[in-house]
Amino acid sequence: MSAPLPFDNSYARLPDRFFRRLAPTPVAEPRLIKLNRDLALSLRLDPDWLAGPEGVAMLAGNRVPDGAEPLAAAYAGHQFGNFVPQLGDGRAILLGEVVGRDGRRRDIQLKGSGPTPFSRHADGRAALGPVLREYLVSESMAALGVPTTRALAAVTTGERVARETFLPGAVLTRVASSHIRVGTFQFFAARSDTEALRALADHVVARHYPEVADAEKPYRALLEGVIGRQADLVARWLLVGFVHGVMNTDNMSVAGETIDYGPCAFLDAYDARTTFSSIDQHGRYAYGNQPRIALWNLTRLAETLLPLLAEDEDAAVKEAEEALAGFAPRFEAAYHGGLARKIGLASLGEGDAELAGDLLRRMAENQADFTLTFRRLAAAAEDPAADGPVRDLFVDPTAYDAWATRWRERLGRETRGPAETAAAMRAVNPAYIPRNHRVEGVIEAAVERGDLAPFEELLTVLSHPFADQPAFARYAEAPEGGGVGYRTFCGT
Repeated sequence: MSAPLPFDNSYARLPDRFFRRLAPTPVAEPRLIKLNRDLALSLRLDPDWLAGPEGVAMLAGNRVPDGAEPLAAAYAGHQFGNFVPQLGDGRAILLGEVVGRDGRRRDIQLKGSGPTPFSRHADGRAALGPVLREYLVSESMAALGVPTTRALAAVTTGERVARETFLPGAVLTRVASSHIRVGTFQFFAARSDTEALRALADHVVARHYPEVADAEKPYRALLEGVIGRQADLVARWLLVGFVHGVMNTDNMSVAGETIDYGPCAFLDAYDARTTFSSIDQHGRYAYGNQPRIALWNLTRLAETLLPLLAEDEDAAVKEAEEALAGFAPRFEAAYHGGLARKIGLASLGEGDAELAGDLLRRMAENQADFTLTFRRLAAAAEDPAADGPVRDLFVDPTAYDAWATRWRERLGRETRGPAETAAAMRAVNPAYIPRNHRVEGVIEAAVERGDLAPFEELLTVLSHPFADQPAFARYAEAPEGGGVGYRTFCGT
């Protein structure tokens, strides 16, 4: 099969114990339902070819294009704190890698492409609903400026998959800087395979952290690099109200991207204890726990690197502990700096973190909507007469009044004028996020009625999250009851 895909596959050149080579399982009647043409062009792929018969056959897994070296990657992972020594790609196959117009290397992976040796008796397939959820949320995160995997295409398969009921099947084509996870390192550490650990670490350095290759302690520098990116990433999650839902170590990318959009969701009413995942019974991965869990996961990564950090175990532990100590200040700087910008401050000064934290406390006590509060604050920063729509979000509006007095006093010390401050706030406080009830409505329309028009419209709105879109104002509205009781479910 001839295809205009410029594959250059570096992961496939690693030793065979890193993966299992196999082709995707063909499907009955593939049909393209969405193609990300802009992303395709940025990857030097021909969107017209992808939308044609040969391209759709590739996106469904029915044909393997020239240059592809399909494989299912091996990895392990801590799932809700319990270690599983072998997981791996149970329903995803990496076709290969391409180098985009920006010179960056990216994986092209089919998710829902059939069983692999890592499937553990599962069907290896994906249902249409979870595919649409990942497409919407990952593309929304990209538009919000959060590092993330991307969605290149979605196809239906003409087959049904068995979950609680029989559902229409689909395949998502996912694009990532790589699919290497903390769990990938754990897979080899669990087998005491130091040779493989070193090969993997060298690959990650070359691919994601080339700036540390010549460092005096490159593996220590690699660990610090992953820690820094994850600290920044989780801060970005919190600043847009995102709850990943299943922060297992096999769902943490060493490239610092958000990966695996399973039971994820966004805050409506602000509460740091919020969980959405039906399987997170004890709140391990609650919104406010995400920084702590990120550090826990990074500690597991550091443990795998001990043989590379120093020959002496005590010395290696010291190197790891010193690197991990950098997480808290990096995260706090990113998070508190971001909060300062959300309330209109150009930089973080003395007392500013406390001011922003007090707002969050009052929001939690008054069930104020997270996204709407910060978005409406922009208008209030420009004109105190616009306080009303913010006050209306609080059960007790005087809770906002008391805070707003101190806030305006602080804004008065800024060098920017009200209009400039408001514009800066609108640039960091989105009007539109993938509201959970909207995502569910899109999925219901597609799965139950075969209607993809709501999906297309929501995707259009989410592609411009910081712009006022009067024609789509309803998509900014909070659900009745603040979204209390909403639950998400794993696609498997």
